[in-house]
Amino acid sequence: MKVNAVIAEYNPFHNGHKYHLDASVQKTSADYTIIVMSGNFVQRGAPAIAEKYLRARAALLNGADLVIELPVFYAASSAEYFATGAVTLIDKLGVVDALCFGSECGEISVLNRIAQILLNEPEEYRAYLKNYMRLGHSYPISRTNALIQYDPSLSDWRNVLSTPNNILGIEYIKALSRRKSSIIPTTTIRAGSDYHDIRMGKNQSSANAIRVALSSGQDMDFLHGQMPDSAFEILKKGLSEIPMMISDDFSESLYYKLLNEKNTGYTKYFDVSPSLSDRILKHIYEYKSFSEFCNILKSKDMTYTRISRCLLHILLDMTNESFEECKALGYTPYARVLGFKNASSPLLSSIKKNSEIPLITKLADAKAVLSDGAFRMLENELRMNNIYLSAAALKSGTNLKNELSTPIVIV
Repeated sequence: MKVNAVIAEYNPFHNGHKYHLDASVQKTSADYTIIVMSGNFVQRGAPAIAEKYLRARAALLNGADLVIELPVFYAASSAEYFATGAVTLIDKLGVVDALCFGSECGEISVLNRIAQILLNEPEEYRAYLKNYMRLGHSYPISRTNALIQYDPSLSDWRNVLSTPNNILGIEYIKALSRRKSSIIPTTTIRAGSDYHDIRMGKNQSSANAIRVALSSGQDMDFLHGQMPDSAFEILKKGLSEIPMMISDDFSESLYYKLLNEKNTGYTKYFDVSPSLSDRILKHIYEYKSFSEFCNILKSKDMTYTRISRCLLHILLDMTNESFEECKALGYTPYARVLGFKNASSPLLSSIKKNSEIPLITKLADAKAVLSDGAFRMLENELRMNNIYLSAAALKSGTNLKNELSTPIVIV
């Protein structure tokens, strides 16, 4: 049995994702593909536009065999922690042979070379980096210049560290190396529009472009050519029941929390620096909405996305203390299943036999198989998911969905 893994958000699932899934199976000769997918919150510090079970179903109908949830602690964190959490989960399953990711570069040898330099930081490279920093260059420019000076063969790949999928791919490779994992990293070149492109293409638009078009009120029929038919039908039905979720659906909840804790500041929350905490306090009475506050707080040193993640950490009560507890538990002390194919039962059997961590298919059974610390982490995850589900219920005028009684997706 050969098993391939893919780390994804599928926010939403589109033709580029289908292309990557098919290409990854072909490249790895895999019998099964496991998806580790962000749940209801994603890495750019925002809610997923549609809840996780809908997105898991779309993946399963388009090439995935098993979908496992990436815990919010990593799904809504920087590239390094996103990659570390996901890779650790994949490695602990004990059955994965290859990790296939999309990249703008498409050259695994180049990404491997850069990853090893950044991971090991040879003394000569560090000296070059310090020198460029002393000359007044920004850290990203200094890092690129130092890499090329240390390894001139990278001169033709100067732009590798300026694109998001390359950066994530390098972090995946670093995480695999730190774990001394036997999983082989491989890459397919990213198809379709650039990640940041908000323009709609003919049939290969980015997820970002699709989200922008949806948020502008465009009729959903425009998505027919952008997504596999099954993914389109799932998303159309889902958004007819619960409208597209956006950061501003959490504006009141976030403002209440910011005001309630303004006397103590916000540095207890993960990734919130003293300078950002001070900026929040300085501008707190200018608050109008989640997104507008991100625009007020962003600066030359802090991007909108980084600020959005930090505000989400505050909203979800993701403290430094709780994150340290997750790390002490080995990052991922369980694998929570969102869905699987009936035909993938041999894969599930193999995981149960070889995995270092429990495979959770029923939340009711979790307490019996998890350590106290792992169960606290799961309870924390459920609490954070309830924040998403409560906002979705208020937006749609429906009852709050009980995740404890929500069945996993089986196709």
